[in-house]
Amino acid sequence: MQQTKEKRMYMRIRNICGFLGAILPWLAILSAGLAQHPSSEWWWSISCTYYQSPALVGVLTPACIVLLCYIGYDKWDNIVTSLSGLCGLGIILFPCQVSWIAPGQPVGFFQLPMEVSHIFHTIFAALFFLLLSINSICLFTKSGGDMTPRKRMRNAIYRFCGWAMISFEVIFVLVKLLHSPGYMTMVVEIILLTLFGLSWLVKGEAFPFLNDEE
Repeated sequence: MQQTKEKRMYMRIRNICGFLGAILPWLAILSAGLAQHPSSEWWWSISCTYYQSPALVGVLTPACIVLLCYIGYDKWDNIVTSLSGLCGLGIILFPCQVSWIAPGQPVGFFQLPMEVSHIFHTIFAALFFLLLSINSICLFTKSGGDMTPRKRMRNAIYRFCGWAMISFEVIFVLVKLLHSPGYMTMVVEIILLTLFGLSWLVKGEAFPFLNDEE
């Protein structure tokens, strides 16, 4: 009975984390869309909505707390998820640069010049998704027993999500280097967060047809 309760608790934690990741972009866009727009570029990235709506902080913060509190199967689980949580908090504490705020303006929790804050923001965002990718590819795919057909299916999804996140991080860099339309950043971020959410929801057994029969 106790083991069943603990398993349900872990499933709930994973599902909460996955759900928060999946809904973050849509809540950020919706809430920022209802606010007064200082620039037509407000929707070019989820990070930009930080300046118009509490959605980014309100959704990403609890997701990061879940990652920090998550207890995995071994020390590497704990290290990767804890670092993911810290990097996610870094995204919030160090806001990105936007066109409608004058250069040099102090922003964020530490009131750094916006250009400096943007550097930290970019580093933490890149590490956040890289660590989530590693978690999905290397840790979620572990098995303590015989590999069932459904476990193989889940592993295929974990690997797809992980490698796709890495691929879209590369695409994100190319988008910036090639000076692609600004909204492409938002598109890439939506895909990254959806992949993150899907991976954790599968791990949380949110989809019964993928779960092993008891």
